[in-house]
Amino acid sequence: MAPETPRVALFVTCLVDMFRPTVGFAAIRLLEQAGCRVEVPMGQTCCGQPAFNSGDRATAADLARNVIAAFENYDYIVAPSGSCAGQMHAHYAELLADDPNWAGRAAAMAAKTHELVSFLTDVMGMQAVTARHAGSVTYHDSCSGLREMGVKAQPRKLLASVAGLSLTEMEDSEVCCGFGGTFCVKYPEISVRMVSDKMANITATGAETLLAGDMGCLLNMAGRLKRQGSGVHVRHVAEVLAGMTGEVPAIGEGKA
Repeated sequence: MAPETPRVALFVTCLVDMFRPTVGFAAIRLLEQAGCRVEVPMGQTCCGQPAFNSGDRATAADLARNVIAAFENYDYIVAPSGSCAGQMHAHYAELLADDPNWAGRAAAMAAKTHELVSFLTDVMGMQAVTARHAGSVTYHDSCSGLREMGVKAQPRKLLASVAGLSLTEMEDSEVCCGFGGTFCVKYPEISVRMVSDKMANITATGAETLLAGDMGCLLNMAGRLKRQGSGVHVRHVAEVLAGMTGEVPAIGEGKA
């Protein structure tokens, strides 16, 4: 059971910091609405996932130690990203298992690390939001959020409470968009085919807006949609749930 006013550390993520700061502000708004005291530790860096996925375990472990030191004294660690949350929750203990000074600390932090929307619903018990969004949307299930953090029903539950919003599910919503972190760099031809298939499924829904919970996926899909001349808007789900869609253009359509 969560403390009455939990002290939550927001892990902003590199992509949100560099490309879409609005997502961080949306996360803070939602967490405060849920009754949390939110802080943003200044010592945070990359979670280490790119290094980990590329086989550079030494660098990934160094980054993990830095993140643990910056975040371990909070009640919860929350990230608006299933992939970053998944790295901390599922892989830090593995990375530091042989380090007697850090193994226990890594496991303790992993146990209180959550993806944003699942934290709001599963831990804080949020049932609905007060936002409005006129129009139809479809939702992409990001791989790490779905498979490492169990994020599936939670965003759909809160989206159902958004006034004016209509959700149309796409075919194969759980299939990878082709980003995969460093996968898209190492295997560009396969990545392009995967995101092209995803674009076809998005277009087939007739939805005006594409939502997801990971900036890597969103940037990948927004780029492909733009190159294909699509009129589908792309947003992080937190922006819709926080009622911030009128404050900034969609991803890839202007400055965040």
